Amino acid sequence: MTNQINLKIDGIDLTVDEGTTILSAARKANIQVPTLCYHEDLCVAGNCRVCVVEQKGTKNLVPSCAMPVSEGMDILTNTGKVRLARKHIVELLLSEHNADCTKCYKNGNCELQQLASEMLTGEPMFLDLVPDKKYTIDMFNTAIVKDDSRCIRCQRCVRTCEELQSVSALDVAYRGHTMKISTFFEHPLFEVVCTNCGQCVNRCPTGALIEKNYIDKVWDAIYDPNKHVVVQTAPAVRIALGEALGMPPGKIVTGKMVAALKRLGFDSVLDTDFTADLTIIEEGHELLSRLKRVLVDKDTTVALPMATSCSPGWIKFIEHTFPEMLPNLSTCKSPQQMFGALAKTYYAQKRGLDPKNIVSISIMPCTAKKFEANRQEMRSSGYTDVDYVLTTRELGIMIRQAGLDFESLPEEHTDSFMGASTGAAVIFGTTGGVMEAALRTAYEIVTGREVPFEGLNITPVRGTEGEVREASILIKKTLPEWSFLEGVELKCAVANGLAYAKKVMQDVKSGKANYHFIEIMACPGGCLGGGGQPIPTNLEIRTKRKEAIYSEDMGMPIRKSHENPEIAEIYQEFLGKPLGHKSHELLHTHYTPRKRY
Repeated sequence: MTNQINLKIDGIDLTVDEGTTILSAARKANIQVPTLCYHEDLCVAGNCRVCVVEQKGTKNLVPSCAMPVSEGMDILTNTGKVRLARKHIVELLLSEHNADCTKCYKNGNCELQQLASEMLTGEPMFLDLVPDKKYTIDMFNTAIVKDDSRCIRCQRCVRTCEELQSVSALDVAYRGHTMKISTFFEHPLFEVVCTNCGQCVNRCPTGALIEKNYIDKVWDAIYDPNKHVVVQTAPAVRIALGEALGMPPGKIVTGKMVAALKRLGFDSVLDTDFTADLTIIEEGHELLSRLKRVLVDKDTTVALPMATSCSPGWIKFIEHTFPEMLPNLSTCKSPQQMFGALAKTYYAQKRGLDPKNIVSISIMPCTAKKFEANRQEMRSSGYTDVDYVLTTRELGIMIRQAGLDFESLPEEHTDSFMGASTGAAVIFGTTGGVMEAALRTAYEIVTGREVPFEGLNITPVRGTEGEVREASILIKKTLPEWSFLEGVELKCAVANGLAYAKKVMQDVKSGKANYHFIEIMACPGGCLGGGGQPIPTNLEIRTKRKEAIYSEDMGMPIRKSHENPEIAEIYQEFLGKPLGHKSHELLHTHYTPRKRY
């Protein structure tokens, strides 16, 4: 049983659990203490000292985010001494900060800007140091821009990259006034182990780390009368876009999103969920093919377990960290890239369009998708399969730029051809969703029956973030062609966040774990917690988004990928069969080992 601690904050008597920080205790009493380096997802740092408070009986102010409570504490959060200290801290941060706010992408959503407004710093007390420093702006990456002139050295990005994601692309270099956040020997981001997951972007309180912005290029394409602009939207976008436009977290805005995209001027509004269903067909057959080669053909060269390949942050991570295990990756492209390849082949053929005049846009919850779209492997259509990737945040900006009243928009539907989808595709947006969708289809292909879980809800692969989940399904009474799987216990694992991906792969590599199929997502909670989602994001918000995704799945008329009629149509008219020559050419790829700096 946890010990209880009694204390007083601003005259309010409180009882909290032992180990609670002063900051958390204050929030329990609805007393708001400003923070900057603190983030709910990260370990305590106490770097910036913006959250200082006064403890009666002590001389020095204490950082409330890092100081645990103790019996009889008497804390004051708003004395003159406290307010002056906070004001000076913010002024010191501003003295080294490129405060050209009107040109900053984070203008209006910057925590430092908000603090400066609240502190009313007025005339600067400290000399402006920005012109005296040599700052670097790294714009070489296709996904993320790193601007040192806007960095306040709070180290949120470092803690995110090292502890949350176990990547360590960013670290602290030098000391004192020369201290900076740097990559390995100050290489550009695209040369180091950075996975482009964007979790650092999502947690950066200023504009020091932002996504590479392609909004103007998309507008140019829309305005060009010679271009046919196709847009696809990922499942996690529809349950987060509302947040970027003032709506509460977890609000499903699928119909309004479609209506907004049509009013922005896109020629065709389609759905990444369509190719999520297609991914399940291809990936499911690939898994079954690998199992057949192992169990029937006794082929010892087959790599098991097979790992999903939908998350581009995870793909770059394995290229750097476990290159020897690249054969374990499914060869399936992500739904985004399958869509891009088909947009300039199948879609162009169906619509009678010249693919060179098609501009393929995707709206994603992910910054790594920008990098993925620019990979050399993603040219199977004969063109760049996906031309531009926008984040959920960037779509929110475009909607505001167009002056649309989002909440008053009607509910509209995606266009035909690559617009139909199922509940299985929707749940791609949350951790465990790809696994669940694959099992719904693979089990039925093998046995002719639905998975033995109530309402198709495979709850063992669902769960909270911050853990590796394991599940198994016993295959019995198979159809004759799949008799070799009779009695096989299909063992699965689900991991989200690269720190847990690393643990799973280490266990597989060492022989400690024995799985057939692994789902890995680079971001906490899966795509719904992606680096391109609205800011702020935390566990509470991600939980609401997850609930919305499962609600959307339950409300869909079709909930299994293989029952999508447009999927049957594309195989009949264009692809032939799963894992066939045409699908292999357009929908599958291989990746290359990378150095680890």
